[in-house]
Amino acid sequence: MLAIATFASVRSANRSARAAEMALEERRRPVLLQSRMGDAEQKIMFVDGRWVHVGGGGGAAEHSEGNVYLALSLRNVGEGIGVLQGWSVRPGIVLSNTAHADQEQFRGQTRDLYVPPGDIGLWQGALRDGNDPLHREITEAVRGRKPISLELLYTDQLGAQRTISRFLLTPVGEERWIANVSRHWYLDHDGPR
Repeated sequence: MLAIATFASVRSANRSARAAEMALEERRRPVLLQSRMGDAEQKIMFVDGRWVHVGGGGGAAEHSEGNVYLALSLRNVGEGIGVLQGWSVRPGIVLSNTAHADQEQFRGQTRDLYVPPGDIGLWQGALRDGNDPLHREITEAVRGRKPISLELLYTDQLGAQRTISRFLLTPVGEERWIANVSRHWYLDHDGPR
């Protein structure tokens, strides 16, 4: 009887510990969306000195001097710090039933980008290699004012809870780009679906 009681007690303690661990993970989980339309405009500088302005709920897609500059205004609606790890871009609209890009296709960030919980932040990336096939495709999309799909790979501040979120940059008018998130994937465990 003592062995059965001990086994049941240990099993119950393990379940409680796992529940506490899951609760802690959820308190650290970042969830990135586009910022709100009323959020402040952000002035974003690239490593080569190029500046873009991104309003709330928006993004930037510019082609200048042979380079493509992309940026998003983000909001972290999760409770943990979001640490951007990499990005993938495709021309056009990628439907939500299309799988995300392979992790090997994600380009690393050249600087650390953090998005605090409950606040706004930014993402930026550039295509500078004219021999890169994506450079030509994204340049055509920017010049032709066509939608651009972006996927961001990010983690919590410990490098765990890897998540991919898909965004769509849609041109509005002659200069503005609006950002919308369409799908999230949790890579380390099953997501909400």
